[in-house]
Amino acid sequence: MTIDKTDLLKSILESLDRIQYIKLEDIPNIDLYMDQVTTFMDKKLKKSTRNQDEDKILTKTMINNYAKNDLLPPPEKKKYHKDHVLLLIFIYYYKGILTINDIRTLLEPVKKDFFQSEDAFNLGSIYKELFELEENQIKNMKEDIVQKFDISKETFESAPQEKRDFLQLFAFISMLSFDVYVKRLLIEKLIDSLETGQEDARSTEK
Repeated sequence: MTIDKTDLLKSILESLDRIQYIKLEDIPNIDLYMDQVTTFMDKKLKKSTRNQDEDKILTKTMINNYAKNDLLPPPEKKKYHKDHVLLLIFIYYYKGILTINDIRTLLEPVKKDFFQSEDAFNLGSIYKELFELEENQIKNMKEDIVQKFDISKETFESAPQEKRDFLQLFAFISMLSFDVYVKRLLIEKLIDSLETGQEDARSTEK
């Protein structure tokens, strides 16, 4: 198994530059029917999927399940507001690492305080600031990936030559996976604390 490590790293870093974002100003200011919502999401995020011919960004079934699980407020006269689309974008990114219950806990205060708010500080302004932060993190991500990649190239030096490429790739994937694992544990712990706070607030209200 022979791997061109230089080409592999170059491809990985270039893939980060191709990550698609939906800018706030790209979201229509008019209410949309469900078909229009799924079409919009598919058009904007399809290139980020692993298998573009098969993977679905959003389906009618998904939207109905999100509403059923209280992740998404119901549409108004079968139409979805711009804030519905913003919540769906958040759900799209969270669902790969969080459970439905965790996403519901995380979005509950967002829906309560900012969904279709008339204030200047609303869901749109929150989305804009958060995704500007994410875009700015790409440089830091690249540096971290390069560091892990360089470390992996120094592993398994005593392994047989024909096995070394695979083992070094295995080391690289393992380091990236461990990073995701630790961050997921941290996210879950933070959400647990948020859920405890929400339960305390509900108890006080009673």
